[in-house]
Amino acid sequence: MTARRRFLLAVIVLALLMTGPFVVTALLVWLETREGSRELLIDVIAPHLPLGALMTLMGFVMGIAVLRNLFRRYVQGLLTMGENLNLMLGANREFRVKEDGPPEVRALARYVNALAEQRDALLQDVEAQIARAKESLEEEKNRLAALMSELTQSVLVCNLDGRILLYNNRARTQFRSLSQAPAVANGGELIGLGRSIYGVFDRNLITHALESIQHRLQRSNVQPVAKFVTTTRAGHLLRAQMAPVLSVAQEGVAERSMTGFILMLDDITRNFENESRRDQMLHTLTEGNRAALANVRAAAEMLDYPDLQNELQERFRKVIRDEVRAMSRRLDETANEFADALKARWPLEEMLGADLVAAAQRRIVKVLKVPAKLEEVDESLWVKVDSFSLLQALTYLASRLSDEFEIREVRFRLSGAERLVHLDLIWSGQAMSTETVMSWELEPMRFADENSPLTVRDVIERNDGEMWLEREKVRHRAFFRIVLPAALPQEELDPAAFLHGEARPEYYDFDLFKWSEKSHALEDRLLSELTYTVFDTETTGLDPSKGDEIIQIGATRIVNGKLLRQESFEQLIDPGRGLSPESVRIHGITPDMLAGQPRIAKVLPAFHAFAQDTVLIAHNAAFDMRFLQLKEKLTGLRFDQPVLDTLLLSAVVHPNQESHRLEAIAERLNLTIVGRHTALGDAIVTAEVLLKLIPLLAEKGIHTLGEARRAAEKSYYARVKY
Repeated sequence: MTARRRFLLAVIVLALLMTGPFVVTALLVWLETREGSRELLIDVIAPHLPLGALMTLMGFVMGIAVLRNLFRRYVQGLLTMGENLNLMLGANREFRVKEDGPPEVRALARYVNALAEQRDALLQDVEAQIARAKESLEEEKNRLAALMSELTQSVLVCNLDGRILLYNNRARTQFRSLSQAPAVANGGELIGLGRSIYGVFDRNLITHALESIQHRLQRSNVQPVAKFVTTTRAGHLLRAQMAPVLSVAQEGVAERSMTGFILMLDDITRNFENESRRDQMLHTLTEGNRAALANVRAAAEMLDYPDLQNELQERFRKVIRDEVRAMSRRLDETANEFADALKARWPLEEMLGADLVAAAQRRIVKVLKVPAKLEEVDESLWVKVDSFSLLQALTYLASRLSDEFEIREVRFRLSGAERLVHLDLIWSGQAMSTETVMSWELEPMRFADENSPLTVRDVIERNDGEMWLEREKVRHRAFFRIVLPAALPQEELDPAAFLHGEARPEYYDFDLFKWSEKSHALEDRLLSELTYTVFDTETTGLDPSKGDEIIQIGATRIVNGKLLRQESFEQLIDPGRGLSPESVRIHGITPDMLAGQPRIAKVLPAFHAFAQDTVLIAHNAAFDMRFLQLKEKLTGLRFDQPVLDTLLLSAVVHPNQESHRLEAIAERLNLTIVGRHTALGDAIVTAEVLLKLIPLLAEKGIHTLGEARRAAEKSYYARVKY
């Protein structure tokens, strides 16, 4: 029986106690009074009945007030204390019971807090011992994560269901280039812990490769690997090498079973194109010249006839000249294309242009003792260069300038021009002739203690660039301009995306080896096993049915009970309407920030792909889901996966708490809120709240998704509609 029902029962008992004796006494008097005396009795009692009833009613009201006060101070106070004790035991160990209420309850709270202090001291001692024991293991894991993240080859580790357990930076970048989803999805629908590898590879192909490895394992093959080349849906050609992940050897068990597999991927699309181009080039060279040689041979044989007419002789000579010219042209074209192919094969590295200039500055100062300064360096430019040889060339040029023109300093300038980057080496002083520049370009580079067989021209060609001399007559300066191809900017991690500042991204989760998709139906799956997309929206207002629109979506993922902050989704959206000053004050998003952003019709498919095959989580989810539902007709997309609401789950866990706002829940659970009222910031806090609520729900017997949904639907807040 709930406390509220017990209170109602006490009120009924009080009413019976106050009215029962009076009614029983009146009934006994009535029965013992003779028939003639009853009228007299009525005449005597009737005038006093209103006063008696009024006094009884007043007594009843006073009794209820006293009873209600006792109920609130003792019963409800103890219930609240019980919830707080539960928080101290699990979700928020630092929580302390407030000493409030009657003396007996305050004394109980004092004793409880003292016990909690003793428990924390013991736990801290135990945790310190556990931390020391785990330190070595954590170091090994960090080494592995660091190794994987720095590999230049794409590496993924999957369990036998094809779920990704580990991936490195290279794989993340490569999968994003394979994505066919809208650009704002950024490939997040393909790669991520717990996502299926079958979103990229054909399931039959992986199955065939696994069978091959199993067969080789059974034959005790020393290299049980499988190799294959396949095309992706995005048209890329991937070369893959698959190796097994074997179970840990156990005593008494001879064979180790395969628990997953490692995929090492290379995108060979460009290599294949280059190979095809070279094959075509060789085919054109051989087949084209074969016909030409046949024509030349035939014409030459005809010229051997002594009686051949002059007109025919001239015609055959013309054939020979034309064919030889064509062969010469074909050879020149082939040579040029072959040179381009050689350049493409040279190992160039992509680097930030500002880093290249800074390295050149340091090298010239260190090697030549010549002051070097920077001016007008565009720090957003990326170049693809052989940095070592290019630094040698720049140092060599500065060395010649210092030796022959006695310059006092050099300066560097870096600017962009469409798909090119201009790197200028500037100096002031004596003018230089074009002939001098040419001789410097063509001489082997020798300066300080360094000798190189390469010339500046070799280096410039190796980097697929150009170089020339220019003068600035107004400023009495000259400069070498080196033109280099620009590279696409590489992705830089946004520190703001990691609101809690954990240095190493969580790209691995080996516990997923135990996870099986076929184990249970979704409703019967444990909450701790599910994959979640936790999201939040910022809007122009609070009324979706009256035209308010979404202006930002932020989301993050929870896989296997772990919050993956690096697998996040954050996108501003142009709502196509104005923002009210009230909403701007709340979320801080101004109209200027939304100018040029994509519309909801482009963003929602990307978010739909990001959230596929997961359970949606939001705080006050009815509000956010209503906005998404109103866009179903526009986008043709339905978010029909299960939804859980942390507001409702909090009400299930703590029904006696006054507030279930996100800030209040976070404070109860000892969570720090960073980035409140930004979509991604709120999504991350909501995710942390969910992770704290799952064990508290388990204490109440709520373990599965179906149980959580049914419990949430019974809470008071489930009645709120939008």
